[in-house]
Amino acid sequence: MPRVEVTRTYLELLSPGDLVAAPSPDPRLRLERLEECPASFHRYLYAEVGRAYHWVDRLGWTDEETLAYLASPAVSLWVLYCAGAPAGYFELKRYEDGSVEIAYFGLLPEFTRRGFGKHLLTEAVRLAWADGARRVWLHTCTLDDPAALPNYVARGFRPYKTEGYAADVP
Repeated sequence: MPRVEVTRTYLELLSPGDLVAAPSPDPRLRLERLEECPASFHRYLYAEVGRAYHWVDRLGWTDEETLAYLASPAVSLWVLYCAGAPAGYFELKRYEDGSVEIAYFGLLPEFTRRGFGKHLLTEAVRLAWADGARRVWLHTCTLDDPAALPNYVARGFRPYKTEGYAADVP
């Protein structure tokens, strides 16, 4: 596997008014919180959304590890559906300092390039603030979709830290 240099960028919103909202581009979109998500469905979302971006950290998680993570009161899982089909998802993770991280975020490949990501990010941020966040943050890296960082910045996120690391990429 070739080793590549990667830059990770951390971004944040410090107040609800900083969000530059994007409306739903399709009336068939529906967002739903999954409160009892099967481990297999979570694994599917993670693997398929992250396949092109080298998401590998959770691929080896057992069902028990996945269900324990999802059962944490600090974690919420949200799925975007388009005409009944899963189109993407995000996870919100609350921290003791009052911040909420958009821990994972993305679309299935069949639903990219339609403006769904702008709307999904808008909803993730709104839900984080509604959950009492004092700050909403996330991170992306140069392995992610080229549209990710511009979407985050267009929605009002501001970079506050970058770091480099090396990754093995197949």
